[in-house]
Amino acid sequence: MRPMLATKGDHVPTGEEWAHEVKWDGMRILADTRAATGRTRLTSRNDNDVTAAWPDVAAGPLAGRDHLVDGEIIALNERGVPDFRVLQERMHVRKATSVARLVEQVPVTFMVFDLLRLDGRDLTAEPLATRRSILTELLAGTTWQVPVSYDDGPMLLEATREQGLEGIVSKRLRSPYRPGERSPHWLKFAHRYRRSYVVGGWRPQEGTTDRLAALLVGEMTPGGLVYRGRVGSGIAAVQSRLLGAAVADLTRADSPFADEVPREDALGTTWCEPVLVVDVDTHGVGYQRLRQPSYRGLRTDLRPEDL
Repeated sequence: MRPMLATKGDHVPTGEEWAHEVKWDGMRILADTRAATGRTRLTSRNDNDVTAAWPDVAAGPLAGRDHLVDGEIIALNERGVPDFRVLQERMHVRKATSVARLVEQVPVTFMVFDLLRLDGRDLTAEPLATRRSILTELLAGTTWQVPVSYDDGPMLLEATREQGLEGIVSKRLRSPYRPGERSPHWLKFAHRYRRSYVVGGWRPQEGTTDRLAALLVGEMTPGGLVYRGRVGSGIAAVQSRLLGAAVADLTRADSPFADEVPREDALGTTWCEPVLVVDVDTHGVGYQRLRQPSYRGLRTDLRPEDL
């Protein structure tokens, strides 16, 4: 199963039929526990099994009880703000000893915002208000947290802007849960323009040949992968190592972009197969190039065709 997705909104709705939540900068997860086995299986947005990377989440507070929940794994940065880049240290690790060490070094929280099944009962057709009420009672006082829901969306949007959070999601209280659908009953509002792009090449740090310092990214279009610019901001030492490992076996001789990459960007670039997806924060696109782009993370839960 794939999770229900939000549609980008143009204005925050008001009124009693809507509830509003913080938009977390984390990894979307469905946690499925079957009563027959008592084990919890964690799957990512594109239905990949990621249980091995998050044993602290999979342990869960409801072991042995049949349930399926939707939520987001988050980790805090040095400013105490949820940051997808912090999760990068754990997302790709599967070796048990390394995972155990990272559980202590990079603690995470599972923010659970929806309940899809409980004790064998399918709740997806129930209104969100009912699902949230059951969920809040179910997880009260446990290690899995149910995020607070607010009735004043514009206030929450401004508060999250002031606190440096990603944004908000507004949800219609009577809406059912539609797995895999992008629904107009869920609306998302981000403070900075964030989108996913495909990596087509990388450039090394000046004075080196193998230390990744910038990515060349493109947008999927009917005419192929169109170049959207170079992204270097946000790629610190940890991200550089992770990205370097991810592109290591993807080298190709020519550019994968359908259009011509400017000479100043192409110079010194190592081209790679366009299979990796990354999130980038920008101030939009100007003259067909990303404006002030900042790397936010490698999306192992997305493929180019998902874009």
